[in-house]
Amino acid sequence: MNAIFSLPEATTHAVRVDQIFYGLLILSGSTMLLVFALLIIFAARYRRGSNAKRGPLPEIVNREFEIGWTSATLFLFGFLFWWASSADIKGIAAPANALEVHVLAKQWMWKTQHSNGAREINALHVPVDQPVRLVMTSQDAIHSFFVPAFRVKQDVLPGQDTSIWFQATRTGVFPLLCAEYCGTNHSAMRGRIVVMRQEDYANWLTKQPEGDDLAHVGAKLFVAQGCSGCHAESSSVHAPKLTGLYGRTVQLSDGRQVKADDQYIRDSILQPKRDIVAGYEPIMPSFAGLLDDGEIQSLTAYVRSLGSEKAGAVTEQQND
Repeated sequence: MNAIFSLPEATTHAVRVDQIFYGLLILSGSTMLLVFALLIIFAARYRRGSNAKRGPLPEIVNREFEIGWTSATLFLFGFLFWWASSADIKGIAAPANALEVHVLAKQWMWKTQHSNGAREINALHVPVDQPVRLVMTSQDAIHSFFVPAFRVKQDVLPGQDTSIWFQATRTGVFPLLCAEYCGTNHSAMRGRIVVMRQEDYANWLTKQPEGDDLAHVGAKLFVAQGCSGCHAESSSVHAPKLTGLYGRTVQLSDGRQVKADDQYIRDSILQPKRDIVAGYEPIMPSFAGLLDDGEIQSLTAYVRSLGSEKAGAVTEQQND
């Protein structure tokens, strides 16, 4: 059936999506054929002037049969909902060992950055048989990251981080498209995903121009923007410490609790008075308009890197 649409199944997710698609296609086609067959049979059998027996339907047809087909339809609907939603739920959380790549969309290009700092424009090289998590944001309009062969599509929003993950199952070059109208050159916002053997990807990555990874760029911004004056471990200002913050549940002054994820960190940078941590005064200024999305991604990566006391100590020594 894949030959009909000329789209290869290039990820583990694509297999699940195609199974659901073809299952619904077969079920819908069978239902349509049954309805049209019954329509033609009844139209011919009970046409005006025919000798077909007419009269009230048997009681079993009026009650048990109607209850039966209604219950069967409800059960089928529930099964289809569970089947399709379970595939979507599996695609939400990336595996712990996923390779993380940051994506910045802008009119009209895709900018990607690997964990070691290697950067690409309108291209993304990834290894086969290894999960890859994309953390994405937009610099301007709403875009949509769409790789047809992977069966993955995710809106990329300004002022918000979105993520998606996939695991490629075959090597090759696959087109990357923007599936959301984003301006004059929307149709030209194209790229390519290059899936390589793992050893080839490792060789490719080592040959890329060296650059600071996001966490190191974020560490420099942390100092340059004056954040370390309040949030560093040695600071005398009464401000929340960031070591070990990422992924933790934070108690807010209004009684709410939030998880310190990428979106929480972004909101804390751009809207610091929105979620005030319990026990602290709302003294942090907003950096809206002072930092672009790429810099916010870097600062978020830096905070994420402070996942333990040891990581925080090492990073502070590097800053010093």
